[in-house]
Amino acid sequence: MNGETQHRLAAIVAADVVGYSRLISADEAGTLAAMRAHRAELWDIETKARGGRVVGTAGDSLLFEFPSAVAAVECCVAIQRGMAARNAGTAEDRRIRLRIGVNLGEVVVDGDDIHGDGVNIAARLEAEAEPDGLCLSDDVVRQVRGRLALDFTGGDEQALKNIAVPVRTWHWREDAAPGAVDDGPDETPTAPPAIPDKPSIAVLPFNNMSGDPEQEYFSDGISEDLTTALSRFAGLFVIARNSAFRYKGETVDVKRVGQELGVRYVLEGSIRHAGDRVRVNAQLIDAEDDRHVWAERYDRQIDDVFELQDDIVASIAAAVGPEVTLAEIERVRTRRPKTLDAWDLYLRAMSAFHRMTKDDIVEAIDRLDQAIGIEADFANAYAFKSLCHAHDGMYGWVKPASMGFTMALSAAEDAVRLAPANPEAHYALAFVLSTTGKPESAVTAARRAVDLNPNFAEAYGILGLALTFSGDLEGGLAACKQAMRSNPRDGRGRLLLNGMGHAYYMLGDYENAIEVSNRQLQLDSSNYGALVTLAGTYARLDRMDDARRHAEQLLRLIPRFNLRALRKNPMFVRPEHIEKLVEGLRLAGVPE
Repeated sequence: MNGETQHRLAAIVAADVVGYSRLISADEAGTLAAMRAHRAELWDIETKARGGRVVGTAGDSLLFEFPSAVAAVECCVAIQRGMAARNAGTAEDRRIRLRIGVNLGEVVVDGDDIHGDGVNIAARLEAEAEPDGLCLSDDVVRQVRGRLALDFTGGDEQALKNIAVPVRTWHWREDAAPGAVDDGPDETPTAPPAIPDKPSIAVLPFNNMSGDPEQEYFSDGISEDLTTALSRFAGLFVIARNSAFRYKGETVDVKRVGQELGVRYVLEGSIRHAGDRVRVNAQLIDAEDDRHVWAERYDRQIDDVFELQDDIVASIAAAVGPEVTLAEIERVRTRRPKTLDAWDLYLRAMSAFHRMTKDDIVEAIDRLDQAIGIEADFANAYAFKSLCHAHDGMYGWVKPASMGFTMALSAAEDAVRLAPANPEAHYALAFVLSTTGKPESAVTAARRAVDLNPNFAEAYGILGLALTFSGDLEGGLAACKQAMRSNPRDGRGRLLLNGMGHAYYMLGDYENAIEVSNRQLQLDSSNYGALVTLAGTYARLDRMDDARRHAEQLLRLIPRFNLRALRKNPMFVRPEHIEKLVEGLRLAGVPE
């Protein structure tokens, strides 16, 4: 190339071995031998047959380049099908299974290596893929539709870590493939979760029928409001927003959705918002029997939208939970904003927040400030503003980070003062306290949130994190598992996995500590909590090369990190837990 940078369009494939650390820990020689055999007898053959090449390998990760999206997807499907056949005669805990991400984009060529956003996106997609499956960008799916006889699910926009623009993602998995059983930790099974004893429901994102993509925030906001309202009934089990929204843009098989989420009922519908009128079509389906339980069409003035939501909630509660009384329906109604302008700004802020980029957080805070300017006692706006400022601090988008946390705490305290019975306000307070070294106070706030909303998955997650740091390790894990059950398809469980990794480390369950911490790094490669856990865990297992590698990565991320600072600002409360963490990191090479 004569020293010149070369750019080209390519299909990039990033693959990762599920549970690699556990497999190596159980049988290093056997695992490495099996991987060599799979590569020589399957991966390399299928890749070369379609004009692809292996760009790089690093332990459990592989990177491939193909001349076209069709060739890349054909190869990936052939590899996953081949692996299912090869694993069929292998014990479940010894099977080598892959997650694969596929992207189409421009790459920068450097000798035999490739770099650039196209590669980075493929790696992020791989982290979102299911075991034995593919996660593909929208650009890839557009190229292969009509050319390959494959069915894809998903199609929702997703904010990927360190990728500026949200990416529309799709999934493929051969459900009938032999050996399709998750061998990861018990907390994230791919086997369908059991149906709860009490009535259970998922609210799918309502379709925007307005003919205007700018109105997407409105239909998403209605769906999210309905989820929140239903989740406050103690007699119902309600799937969290993030898991239900994984089906956005998909023509769903309701029976499959019910099985995947472990619920009996599914609510779906459409919204048409035009001028000062709104039309909502809603239908409640028994996913187990695939029959309609209830359906209704509403034509209302836009200023009746809150009554419309209450009517839908009351109809669903009466249909699926006969034990739910009118008194309880009245009790769970929240105080709504007085003006639709404030509510509209709030919905737009929620939409921006879920995209989770620096610019979107700035937009969300601005819209929430506008909403509060219109209505100074809008508690939910203060609670949501608190979460935005906290994420600003967590991701280092505001300097110094302490400024973000200070503003987050102030907004959360305002929310609780304005609405002492609002679960979102107590959750926001718990979130800030748990991420700023006050776990015992966070436990109190999180417990209040789940008392007020027994289906609040995010609050259970923060409760799990806070209990772990407070010293109740088993209680922390139990709360995290409850959060995962209510939110089984959320791929962004950063803090949840952080708490679980620390709890497993302190309990001496090093296999699970490694597993969940590696998953955490897949979601966020700069997560220092996962690096701390991995460095200490590998040191405890006397795997010093791995321990030092993660310690060095931690120090590159935070050059001033040392044991003295860790003791000065510990997240853990109990001295014995602080010392166990310090000792593991000392063994890994973290300086005093």
